[in-house]
Amino acid sequence: MDEEKRLSGRTPYWKQIIYILTIGWIVIWIYRTVLTPIYPIISDYFGGATDAQLGHISSFYFLGYVCMQIPSGLLVDRLGKKQILIPGFLLFGIGALIVGLAQNIGIVFIGSVLAGLGCGTYYGVAYSLTAEYVPVSKRSLSTAVINSGTAIGSGLGLISSSYLVGTGVLPWQALIFATILLILLSILMFSRYIRLEKPKKKKLVSEATEVKERTSIKALFKPRMISAYILYFSTLYTYYLIDTWLPNFLETEKGFSGTSVGLASSLVFFTAIPGALIFSRIADGIPKKKVQLIILLEVLAASVLFLTVTTTNQTILVIGIMAYGFFGKLAVEPIIISWLGEGAPRGSVATMYGFFNFFGMSASVIVPSLTGKISDITGSKIYAFYLAILIIGVGTLLFYLINRIIVDENRSIDNR
Repeated sequence: MDEEKRLSGRTPYWKQIIYILTIGWIVIWIYRTVLTPIYPIISDYFGGATDAQLGHISSFYFLGYVCMQIPSGLLVDRLGKKQILIPGFLLFGIGALIVGLAQNIGIVFIGSVLAGLGCGTYYGVAYSLTAEYVPVSKRSLSTAVINSGTAIGSGLGLISSSYLVGTGVLPWQALIFATILLILLSILMFSRYIRLEKPKKKKLVSEATEVKERTSIKALFKPRMISAYILYFSTLYTYYLIDTWLPNFLETEKGFSGTSVGLASSLVFFTAIPGALIFSRIADGIPKKKVQLIILLEVLAASVLFLTVTTTNQTILVIGIMAYGFFGKLAVEPIIISWLGEGAPRGSVATMYGFFNFFGMSASVIVPSLTGKISDITGSKIYAFYLAILIIGVGTLLFYLINRIIVDENRSIDNR
């Protein structure tokens, strides 16, 4: 009882979780974005790396991240959240250290994979904590608040990098080492404030248990789940194209330079915060209409992205960037996560989110390198943006069709 009071204090534990997880995302996203505005500097440092090689830095990070999704989800459900999160962040720090000390591009790739593996433990922990402790009526909004950490971290990473490194104030490695310090502080925070859960006791596997496990795996691939996996892949394909290549696209093809590159790119993330909070609040108020709201946001995001990349007017381009942030991934993701959690298999919440994030984040492995390759071949990245808009359109259409079929089948059953 004394331990419970010490951990909770005057703030409910579910609110503590929101603060802690928001900070964790800030740190992760500072690391993810800190190199993207300074790709030309990174290229020069490593003797003229190509766009494809620069894209590999992010792709290798996300390869490690994606590979950890399903294993970490299973481990979290079996061993506990804190037991997986802290070792994961330690590995994240080791990977970042290798990147900061690297003297050739190959070592950067190795460090990126390790950092990705470490960060890969975070998603399942974060959203299984919210699913377990945050009240249902506040879950979409709470998820949006937590996700705002990704926007804040992205903005800080982009602006600090483009200003401090892009203008020659600091070498690029200095920001990596600063991020390592933040990682260590995060580990101390997790150690102090996240409750330690006792591992689930091992039991003899009976026939009934085997049937239950098979049912749980089958539940992860219901049409509802598959539709969410497809949509999330489409959403994240576009998002990680913007995350990894928008600064370079603005600089090389749209006439932006210096600090303005980081400032313009960061608008995507800063305008995402009010968008996420507003639409998540709306979603919590209309729980039966979440699918329709998700589809509306996806269509709006694809439309404004098309306007953004095709315009030659910098003012309209900046407005388009802000609009994509308002309607895009960070606005729709909390609603998808909340909607998906409503149908999650009991006892397998972290595993379900691991599968969900695995399929979605697969896009993050593909898009940085593929975009670099498209740029090397065509001399422009605009074709990569066209491809992303097509993908999000197809993904949204499939999401709509699958859920429409589910609704029609349910109505047919009710009318029998």
